[in-house]
Amino acid sequence: MSNNIPYSLRDKRVWVAGHRGMVGSAICRQLEKENCEILSVDRQHLNLRNQQAVSDWVAAQKPDAVFLAAATVGGIYANDTRPAEFLYDNLIIEANIIHAAKINDVEKLMFLGSACIYPREASQPMSEDALLTGPLEPTNEWYAIAKIAGIKMCQAYRKQYDCDYISAMPNNLYGPGDNFDLETSHVVPALIRKFHEAKHEAKPNVEIWGTGNPLREFVHVDDCASALVFLMKNYSDEPHVNIGTGEEISIAGLAETVSKTVGYNGDLRFNTDYPDGAPRKLLDCQKILQLGWRAEISLENGLEDAYESFLESNQV
Repeated sequence: MSNNIPYSLRDKRVWVAGHRGMVGSAICRQLEKENCEILSVDRQHLNLRNQQAVSDWVAAQKPDAVFLAAATVGGIYANDTRPAEFLYDNLIIEANIIHAAKINDVEKLMFLGSACIYPREASQPMSEDALLTGPLEPTNEWYAIAKIAGIKMCQAYRKQYDCDYISAMPNNLYGPGDNFDLETSHVVPALIRKFHEAKHEAKPNVEIWGTGNPLREFVHVDDCASALVFLMKNYSDEPHVNIGTGEEISIAGLAETVSKTVGYNGDLRFNTDYPDGAPRKLLDCQKILQLGWRAEISLENGLEDAYESFLESNQV
C-alpha cells in the first residue's frame, strides 16, 4: 500500500479528525478544491479518547484517507500547567485513530505534528533529522513527546504493516479559527487580544511575556493546509516533513507588527519573570521545497486575516 504517488483525492472519502480546530477547518477549506467527500464528526458524537468508539465510527464511515489534526493544544502556560492532559490526550487520540485506520484498511493517513518536537538546542534551521538528538524544551516537553510518539507510530505501522502513513511538522501556526483565550492560546492570538483590549481601554502599555528576544517562524494556517494536502497527494515515505516559510522574527518584532495591525499606539513592556521558551525555532524546509510547495501568505497579510477573524468571533 505504501509509496502510492501521486495519490488522488478525487471522489475519495476523506476524514478530517479535529475539523473544528484551526488546522482542521483550514484543511476542510483546502479540500473543497479537491472534488472529494469530506467526513467529520464532532466530539458530542465521537469521543476520540475511546478506542472502541473510534474503531466503530471508522468501520461505519469507511474513509479512504485521514488527516489527523485532532489534538489537545495550547501555549506555554497551558503546556506547563497541564502536563498529564497534554501527554495522555494526545497519545490516546493519535493511537486510536492510527490503529482504527489500519484495521479498517484506510488507504492513506497524514499525521500532523509540531515543530516543538525538536531539541531545545537543535542547530538552526532545524532539519528533520534533528529529531531525538537532544533534550526537549521543558515548557512543552509533554506535548512534544506525544507528537514524537505519533510520528514513530506512523513509521512503525508503515514498517510492520506497509501502511501509507505520513507525518508533517509545521512551525508556529496562526490564522482564522485560532484560540484567543489568554490562558491557553499561543503567542499570535494572545498578542492580538492583548493589543485589541489595550486599544479599547486606552492602556498606556501592554505586557509581553519574556525578554522579546526569542526568534520564531510563523505559518498561516491556510498555507499549512495547502502543504498538508500537497503532501497527501505527492509524498509517501517514512521521514516526517517540515512545513515553514523560511522567515523568522523576534517576539519583540512580532509584538510591534501585531500592535500596528490592531492599531494600538502605546508602549510594549517586557516581563522577564515569564519564560521565553526555546531561544529560536526555524525549520529547514528544503525537503518540501524540493517537492514543489512553498508558503504564499506574508506575515503582515496573515496577521490582518487573523485580526479580522478575531473581530468576527465571539471573543471580542
